[in-house]
Amino acid sequence: MLEIRKISERDIESLVYISYKTFVETFGSSNTQENMDSYLDEHVNSDQLKSELADSNSEFYFAEIDQNPVGYFKINFGKAQTEIKENEGMEIERIYVLRDFQKQFIGQKLFNQAIAIAKERKCTYVWLGVWEKNIKAIKFYQKNGLKVFDTHFFVLGEDKQTDLMMKLESL
Repeated sequence: MLEIRKISERDIESLVYISYKTFVETFGSSNTQENMDSYLDEHVNSDQLKSELADSNSEFYFAEIDQNPVGYFKINFGKAQTEIKENEGMEIERIYVLRDFQKQFIGQKLFNQAIAIAKERKCTYVWLGVWEKNIKAIKFYQKNGLKVFDTHFFVLGEDKQTDLMMKLESL
């Protein structure tokens, strides 16, 4: 049975593992090994993730089956948001599910939990950035009512990529 729970610092090893694995599964075949390694070395390590966990304006949640993480999401509020730093909004910075567990609606359950948290926090909108070449994710977010409103850049190693910024305004 799937359970969603908030991640704490005691979960750091599992968070590093699932962050690394899901990022490689999602983007590894579309990017060079050098750019992937550079990004992962800098952004997916214990020190970096501990720092993100320590930020009171950020929260991580695991999706677990039999107490084993199969996916996760990260949300940001206020100044922790990567672009729009308004208190009325919430950013879904990351939402990933291990490849072997996709097509089981786990991503949808994680997204629904993030939206429930936004509503609980009385946010008026939710936004996120998604790589313009990640068509599967774009379709998922469109199905859930998000609409493109802008773009921003995401740097993966030496590759400057374009993310679509998407927003859900009717919570």
